[in-house]
Amino acid sequence: MSFFRVTLLRSAIGLPRRSTDVLKALGLKKRMATVFHAVSPSVAGQIMKVKELVSVEEVDRRLTKQEVHLQRKPDPGYYVEKRAEQERSEINGHAGRFRVH
Repeated sequence: MSFFRVTLLRSAIGLPRRSTDVLKALGLKKRMATVFHAVSPSVAGQIMKVKELVSVEEVDRRLTKQEVHLQRKPDPGYYVEKRAEQERSEINGHAGRFRVH
């Protein structure tokens, strides 16, 4: 069974009531919110009514909230090889000891 992954990209502020009602029916309240719906003609019709506001993908299974969060989480841009405390202790010759102030 496949699902629509629907993400609200644009706000519905200033749009007709019909558009905001369709978003409510889909379960989308805030920007960047993601919901999953089973593929059906009725849901496809609702998505077509607000196609300018949402992003849609067809996926094989529903993702948990945590899985969606981890997909969105950006790469930190750096990797920690050694902590500064370890490096200082190696330089001073006190391997394995840390001074805490």
